[in-house]
Amino acid sequence: MIIGAGIVGSCLGRHLADLGWRNIVLLEKGPLPDPGGSTGHASNFIFPVDHSQEITALTTDSMRQYAELGVLTTCGGIEVARSEQRAVELQRRMTSAHAWGVDAELIGPGRISELVPYCDTDLLRIGFHTPDGAIVDPLAAATLMRERAEARGALTSHDRTEVVGIDVSPGSAGRPRVTRVRTDRGDIETEQVVIACGVWSPKIAALAGAHIPLTPAVHQMMDLGPIPQLAQTDSWISFPLVRDMDNLMYERQRGADLEVGSYAHRPILHDPAEIPPVGAPGQQSPTRFPFTAGDFEPQLRAAKELFGALLDQPGVQTQLAINGLLSLTPDGGPLLGESPEVGGLWSAAAVWIKEAAGAARMVAQWMTTGSTEYDLHGADIARFYPYARARGHVRARAAEGFGKIYGITHPREQWLSDRPVRTSPFHPREVELGATFFEAGGWERPQWYEANAGLVDEYADQIQEQPVEWDARWWSPIIEAEHLAMRDRVAMIDLSAFAIFECVGPGALDYIQTMAMAQLDRPVGRVVYTPLLGPDGGFRADLTIVRLGEQHFRVITGGADGSRDLAWFTSRLPADGSVQLVDVTSAYATIGLWGPRARDLVSSITSDDVSDEGFGFGTAREVVLGGVPALLLRISYVGDLGWEIHVPTEQGLRLWDQLWEAGQSLGVLAAGIGVYGTTGRIEKAHRLMGAELTGEYDAVEAGLALPKVKGHDFVGKQAYLAARDGTPAAVLCTLVVDDHRADGEQPRFMTGNEPVLTGAGEPIVDAKGRRSFVTTAGPAPSLGRYLLMAYLPPDYAAEGTRLLVEYFGTHYPVTVLTRGHVAPFDPDNKRVKS
Repeated sequence: MIIGAGIVGSCLGRHLADLGWRNIVLLEKGPLPDPGGSTGHASNFIFPVDHSQEITALTTDSMRQYAELGVLTTCGGIEVARSEQRAVELQRRMTSAHAWGVDAELIGPGRISELVPYCDTDLLRIGFHTPDGAIVDPLAAATLMRERAEARGALTSHDRTEVVGIDVSPGSAGRPRVTRVRTDRGDIETEQVVIACGVWSPKIAALAGAHIPLTPAVHQMMDLGPIPQLAQTDSWISFPLVRDMDNLMYERQRGADLEVGSYAHRPILHDPAEIPPVGAPGQQSPTRFPFTAGDFEPQLRAAKELFGALLDQPGVQTQLAINGLLSLTPDGGPLLGESPEVGGLWSAAAVWIKEAAGAARMVAQWMTTGSTEYDLHGADIARFYPYARARGHVRARAAEGFGKIYGITHPREQWLSDRPVRTSPFHPREVELGATFFEAGGWERPQWYEANAGLVDEYADQIQEQPVEWDARWWSPIIEAEHLAMRDRVAMIDLSAFAIFECVGPGALDYIQTMAMAQLDRPVGRVVYTPLLGPDGGFRADLTIVRLGEQHFRVITGGADGSRDLAWFTSRLPADGSVQLVDVTSAYATIGLWGPRARDLVSSITSDDVSDEGFGFGTAREVVLGGVPALLLRISYVGDLGWEIHVPTEQGLRLWDQLWEAGQSLGVLAAGIGVYGTTGRIEKAHRLMGAELTGEYDAVEAGLALPKVKGHDFVGKQAYLAARDGTPAAVLCTLVVDDHRADGEQPRFMTGNEPVLTGAGEPIVDAKGRRSFVTTAGPAPSLGRYLLMAYLPPDYAAEGTRLLVEYFGTHYPVTVLTRGHVAPFDPDNKRVKS
């Protein structure tokens, strides 16, 4: 059952049919072929490049599908810069184009004038030209997709049919499942429902007791004409699309008119309940709201500046002006996948026309095989915790995100609205220490502490200065100083953002063995790091599991991935009730205590034996620290001696204070997540979920294949065995930047997602067609170097191989430092296991 016959729902019907599904029912409240949603009014142009690999892949996939249908008109597109800041950003766009393999070029005002003769190029500095930019007829595309599915005998479409209810029945672990869809024309029994109705999606999801966290938002558009020069072209579009990026707007030909669209106005948000039905007086369609002219005046002036030759002439008038609705989410990404709240209820919402066909193809794959060709880490609807599904949060983040649509967003940029949401018990002390907080999963996590600013002078000769503001934005040299102090002394790191699940019951061991790649049938007290794989062998999660009893396991995963991972575990619980999975995140706070003096500090507040002989690496044990019961895990993500300390939340502050006081004579410091997640991690070549570990690479390529494969079956085992038997198409490597001054000016420092090139400056593509790019970038203070991580084909994945990395249009020399899991710092783990 698909609810919504716009571009996404219609494409999904076709792709499900292609994958063998039959008896597909497509329901639409409005009339076909134009049911009245965003598909019918949204500006239908496509710029293929995004800084996100995921969105670029979905967009280029969609363009291939639209071309196959014959509904794509290639006209090219140019993003233009009036300011120096935007000109630099377009250089970054060029880097992304090279990273993802999209044809593009930077052009000057003269070339812009040749391509768009009506544009006043005296206002412009530079343009980012994508020759494959195009427009698509989305209503025709949707019709053709439905017809292809109907021709297979797989799809039945019903328009003018309103969904009035979605029935559910109890499922495993308290998660209900879809059983029936009720409409104003009758009921249909079904176990799979996809909500693909755009701005109405939250309203429909609520019928099943679920949330689709989006809000309808206004995007203003105006058509001006008739314009004689455009009418004479006798063409719907005769010159490239133009994005006036500094003004957060665009202009494009629409027959004899010039369409002007804006993302510069104030955020104008609506509720789905405010959207009128088809035929409401004063609206051409439900998602075309009355135009608020005052919001558009600055953009109209900017359009007349840039296209005065077309707009400042007699007879040119407003032909159409609307406040068109689109869907905005808390982080700006799509909402794809199965609902974490209701089994069998899927979302295909918050998808733009430019990526609609690709997104639909991925959802069809997901529903059929459990995996997708492209990694959808940033689109998975399960990424949102309950707090992030709440109406107030959705609207706050959507309002903040509206200006980012055409804005310049730094890769490390933080969201500022609706904070704080979740704070650890250590938060008061962190505020006192001048913490700069970043957010993960709603948690406020210290990234660095101003109290440690004096350490920058102490370690000045080991810290690389980053003089370019962009490179240093949302970063601080204090992070590197904290790292070096940790290597010399001992540091406390707040890890309370960890998501923690308890798995118990008579079937717990069998269940956890089925989920995890590593062997979990280990002695009680063992700590096991393990990936979780998808059915195709790609990465689904990356976490730690502790065996606390014969049928008792604790799962510890990253705060940013906790909601996704909980949904993955929950959806695979046995139906017989033999396993209970409980989210106990809020019950525990976690301190990471690492450094050569960590054992001295712990032993000073406990009588337990914490020597290497008494408390070996990779084990966990209950220990009383200064009167506080805690679970200590002897593991390390930062490459130094120490423990993760799990403590009941209500006693967390007490333990922090005791560790802090006892550690003063040892030089204890509070260190931020900058050390944990970047500098410490990259020195040890530890992988990160969503960066190195995605659904597009396997465990062999990531260097995480284990010496032996356990006998117990687990998700992805057959694909994992096949990968072990084959030759990897790529190998994860650590690279070192050889020269930060390749342009002869100020030193530059990469931030991630830059293309890795051959020594001759050519793209590197592996046997599966994947391009090499930087997955992680950051300083390694202990080595005095700047490191990068990237997948390379085997021929390039040899220590000492010299390559190049492109950054803002300049090629910087790099060398392969290590390959596979070999760590650049302390490769034998002597410090960790001391």
